[in-house]
Amino acid sequence: MSLTMLPPAPERAPAAPAPRDRFIDVLRVFGMVLVVVQHWTMPVLSYAQGRLTTGNALAGIPYVTWISQVMPLVFFAGGAANAISFRSAARRAGPHARPGVAREWTARRVRRLAWPVVPLAVVWLPLPHLLTALGVPAQPVEVAARTVGQLLWFLAVYLLAVVATPHLLRMRTGVVLPVLAGGAVLTDVVRFSGLEAAGYLNVAFVWLAVHQVGFRYAEGGLEWLRGRRAAGLAVAGFAMVAALVATGPYPSSMIGMPGMISNMAPPSACLLALFAGQLGLAMLLRPAVNALASRPRAERVLTALAPRMMTVYLWHMTALVAVAGVAIIGFGLTTSAGPAAWWSAAPLCLAVLALVLVALTALLGRFENPAGAAAHRHVPAAVPLVGGALLTLTITGFAPGPAPVVASVALVAGLALVSRPAAAAPRRR
Repeated sequence: MSLTMLPPAPERAPAAPAPRDRFIDVLRVFGMVLVVVQHWTMPVLSYAQGRLTTGNALAGIPYVTWISQVMPLVFFAGGAANAISFRSAARRAGPHARPGVAREWTARRVRRLAWPVVPLAVVWLPLPHLLTALGVPAQPVEVAARTVGQLLWFLAVYLLAVVATPHLLRMRTGVVLPVLAGGAVLTDVVRFSGLEAAGYLNVAFVWLAVHQVGFRYAEGGLEWLRGRRAAGLAVAGFAMVAALVATGPYPSSMIGMPGMISNMAPPSACLLALFAGQLGLAMLLRPAVNALASRPRAERVLTALAPRMMTVYLWHMTALVAVAGVAIIGFGLTTSAGPAAWWSAAPLCLAVLALVLVALTALLGRFENPAGAAAHRHVPAAVPLVGGALLTLTITGFAPGPAPVVASVALVAGLALVSRPAAAAPRRR
């Protein structure tokens, strides 16, 4: 049915939303859930004489992270979702409105991405002061406040991907992708030659490369990747990871470990090989995933979870802090009693954490739909404010000091620049 066949209306009808891709939705939900579970199972905590020490339960089983480190798939799914959304917005706007489509779309995305951080800041800016006033030792409070803020690295990098989407979509993926992948490899050469700081260039090269493959998926360019071809890519990707770990400077863990070179901070080109293996595996399972997601019960779960993934991500460490604080500082329990005891207690801990996170999500999930409407005129000024705020909070967390306060003010100011009040309803006469 064409738009010209629709009956006339006194006001322009709202545009239809971009079509949903169940496979991409599953990747996004599965990826975030696995990130949460990994973050909950990693910490090995010990508390004595007012000081909290932390270890990593995955240090002895680093190869698990070849599957559990799913951030490459999350950025891939984000790239596909961004491409679908932006092209849908461009089609709805029509050719005469296209020059302003990029700013309008970016303004909406920035609001959806950054607005849920505001309640996190409202809670965590005063919380360290309140806890110390109540007698909680300062060191574990600072550890908790910094840890909660570290999660915002993902939003800072994803903001870069969002802002780049309209521009990268105009370029040929066959040209951009090799340039980004080649830049990642060259950056590692420089980094491992002794200039460690150069590795942070891969924040752009690695994550935008993975994001760009998501564009390719949205265009239908990965339809050939199925069956034996997908299995072959999976084998080749994981084999490349094994070769890089065996012969290069790359550690076997795909997450950061204390005292070791990190594949994540900054990201290394090894993550591109990991992504190839994970993508092949995901595309191999795609028919089964789509069949499962089309079932009514699975579709209801997906529909309920997908719009709340940002809330789940932002608040899952707060849930961990709350549960661990009560257990360790309040009741003197510890998670460092040994591997067997730790893993035997994990199911109960995960269940308690899940209940707390469900409550937080139910309470705060509405902030993923910001009030008012997007305003696009000041996007060039808003993006640096929001991005700088997220980056600052990633580094400092919400530990007591002026930096988190200044960053939070900058975040709110940036959001104000891309927001306007909803149009007031007309008065009845």
